Amino acid sequence: MPPDIPPSVSEILRGYETPAVAEEPLSESQAHRRWPDPLAPEAYHGLAGDIVRAIEPHTEADPAGLLLQLLTAFGSIVGRTAHFRAEADRHYLNLFISLVGATSKGRKGTSWGIVEGLLGQVDSDWLAHMTSGLSTGEGLIWAVRDPIDEQQAIREKGRVTDYQLVRTDAGVEDKRLLVQEPEFARVLRVCERETNTLSAVMRQAWDSGNLNTLTKSKRATATGAHISIIGHITENELRKELSDTAAANGFANRILWACVRRSRELPEGGAWHSVDPSSFVAGLKAARDFARGLAELKKDEAAREIWQAVYSDLSAGKPGLAGAVSSRSEAQTMRLATLYAVLDRSPMIRAEHLTAALALWHYCEQSVRYVFGDSLGDATADEIRSLLRTRPEGVTRTDIREHFQRHKSAEEIDRALAVLESFGQARRETEQTGGRPAERWRSLRGGAR
Repeated sequence: MPPDIPPSVSEILRGYETPAVAEEPLSESQAHRRWPDPLAPEAYHGLAGDIVRAIEPHTEADPAGLLLQLLTAFGSIVGRTAHFRAEADRHYLNLFISLVGATSKGRKGTSWGIVEGLLGQVDSDWLAHMTSGLSTGEGLIWAVRDPIDEQQAIREKGRVTDYQLVRTDAGVEDKRLLVQEPEFARVLRVCERETNTLSAVMRQAWDSGNLNTLTKSKRATATGAHISIIGHITENELRKELSDTAAANGFANRILWACVRRSRELPEGGAWHSVDPSSFVAGLKAARDFARGLAELKKDEAAREIWQAVYSDLSAGKPGLAGAVSSRSEAQTMRLATLYAVLDRSPMIRAEHLTAALALWHYCEQSVRYVFGDSLGDATADEIRSLLRTRPEGVTRTDIREHFQRHKSAEEIDRALAVLESFGQARRETEQTGGRPAERWRSLRGGAR
C-alpha cells in the first residue's frame, strides 16, 4: 500500500485485504450477521456529502440510503456523456441500487422524497423521465425506444408496385429513465419467470444501453439508453427472492445493495422545509452542465497509485452467494468515483474521488455479507455444511444420505461435496477399516476467501 495514503483511507483499503482464518472462528451469527459499519467519512466527500449532512437531521432515513439515491438521481440527470473506460467497455453514470431494510420499517422510502424534490429543481424536465412497474424487457425497451420504421407496400389499382419505409412511431428522444421500485421483491420474482426478458434487458441497460429482445412479433429496440434504477426491499425478501440464477448470470452484481435502517426518531417530523437549498441546487446545476461537456474521465497519478494498491484484492473472486452478488466491484467502484469527480467538476478522477467510492463500495459489500453471510447459494451444499458444523467428529456419506432421508441422489451429494471442497468449506479424510477405506467429511469453518 503506498506510504502516502492517509491512515483513515488505509483503514478502508484494509477491508479488501484477505484476512487469515482464525484458529477459533467466530460463530456464524457473530461472523456473518453484523450490521455494516457506518459509512466512513471519506464517502461524504464534496457536494454530495454536504447535501446529505444537511438533509440528515431532518429525516429518519439512513444516510447511506440518502447518499446512494442522491448519486443515482444525479447520474440519471447527467445522461450519457461523462464516462470511464474499462478496456473496450464504456461505463456511464447510471447506477442500479437497492436499499435493503432490516424490516419494513427501515425508512427506505422516506429518503427518496427529499432527494427527488431537490433534484427536480436542478432539472424539471427530468421529472417526466421517472417511472415504476418493471414487468417485461419489452416494456422497459418501449420506454426508451428508437424510432420505428416499417416497410409498407405501395399499391396501385389494388396491386403492389413497390415498397417504402414508413415511420410508424417517433420513438423517445430523451433516453434518460429513472425507475423507482418501492417493491423490488416483485421485480426479482418477475425476472425468474421462464419466458420473461426483464433480467436480460436490465443487464443490457447497465452494460451498454443498447436494448433488444429476440421475439417473433414486431419488436422495438433502443440505442444509447441511460437507465438508472432505485429499488427498495427487506432483507428477508432479498434472501428469499434472489435466486442462484440471478447471482450466476450477473444480474445481481450489477446492483449496489445497501443496508438501511432508521437513523433517528422524529415524532414531529423534520424541518427540511426551513433549509434554503439554493446553494445545493446551484452546485448541482453547475456539475450537471460541466458533466454534459465531458467525455472520458481518467485517473490522475495519485488515483492510479491507490487503484494499483487495491486492484488485486478488489478484483479477486470470493466464494459463495455474497461473492457472486458483489463480484462486479471494480466497475461499480469506478462508476462511483466518476460520479464524485463530476460533482467536483473535475476533468480527472482524483485520489479523493476514488477513496470516497471505495468507502461507499465497502459499505455495499458489507451489506451483502450481512444479508447472505457465507451462504454458497447452493441449497444442498449449504445444508451439508450446516450438518458438518454440528458434527465436529465428521460425517460419512451414509450420514449425509440419512440426513436427507435418502431424498438426495448420490450424484447430487457428490456435486455438493465437491462445491464445499472447492470453496475450502469442508475436507475429506480417508479412514482405514480393514476393508474398503471409509470416507469422512469435516467442516473447515473459516473457508476460503
